[in-house]
Amino acid sequence: MPLLVNQEVGPIGFGLMGLTWRDNPCSQEQAFEVMRTALRNGNNFWNGGEFYGRPEYNSLVLVERYLEKYPEDADKIVLSIKGGVNPVTHKIDGSPENTRRTLDDSIAQLKGRKKIDIFEFGRRDHNVPMEVTFGIIEKEYVQTGKIDGISLSEVRAETIHEAVKHTKICAVEIELSLFATESLEDGVAAACAQYNIPMVAYSPIGRGMLTGRIKTLEDVPKDCMIHTFPRFQSGNFETNLELVRQVEAMAQRKGCTPAQLAINWTLAMSRRPGMPAIIPIPGATTTARVDENSQIVELTDDEMCELDATLAKFTPAGGRYPAGAPVNT
Repeated sequence: MPLLVNQEVGPIGFGLMGLTWRDNPCSQEQAFEVMRTALRNGNNFWNGGEFYGRPEYNSLVLVERYLEKYPEDADKIVLSIKGGVNPVTHKIDGSPENTRRTLDDSIAQLKGRKKIDIFEFGRRDHNVPMEVTFGIIEKEYVQTGKIDGISLSEVRAETIHEAVKHTKICAVEIELSLFATESLEDGVAAACAQYNIPMVAYSPIGRGMLTGRIKTLEDVPKDCMIHTFPRFQSGNFETNLELVRQVEAMAQRKGCTPAQLAINWTLAMSRRPGMPAIIPIPGATTTARVDENSQIVELTDDEMCELDATLAKFTPAGGRYPAGAPVNT
């Protein structure tokens, strides 16, 4: 079992983003059932955000309301929250003022029902020295017991090497899937392994593509932001379906779903030499999908080699994010 801030977490975590960050989020009652199912399946590492939804209904508000109904679950959850977006400029802001604001607001939204175990800025702010931002978080929040640890999100290897000089980094959140293998090759995974930092893999099912349930662009929910992503644009989308078809074929032979194959590929990558512990955090809005995504499927070395060969012949069409979005910070 992986350890985060000295607490055991299940091999697969749970991403909260999709429960609140959309035009028409699912009902609170449905979200609660999904969250309870995640815990029942051992997905006790929950990853959310201050900016995952409107201030009146974001990840923190949802978790607070959940724990109002199920207070006995508070100690079962290891909660990671990302923030740092300035509410006026809508950009990442690592200044002392906004660092205190994002942490104080996030803590307040939980109303004392649960401590934030891990906090991370959604991206690095290159306009503020890292030691300034981390100095405030470390001295005023970690050392005072308001939060337990600090992690990084969507960063390059150089940022990890610099960050560990200023504070203890307990996790690095990065996009990792069969559609997004850059972190395995650009030094990020190697840096995490060097410092024994677990890597948290977001979007392990390729923003839904690797479930096999998205066959046309019309299958993407209308209120979902991925409509604007390059890989879901006409032309790119059809090219990317080729990888989905190959994953589907292998999953059928394996006797699992494409999503299970994709999620467990990220887990199996951590077995390889020079790799850190990897914790995938698929999201879901139904209990059936949580049950599906929680299943451990052992991939053999031969099956991993087959996937290696598939990836070697395939180049995703389109970038991970729309032009101008901050990546690899």
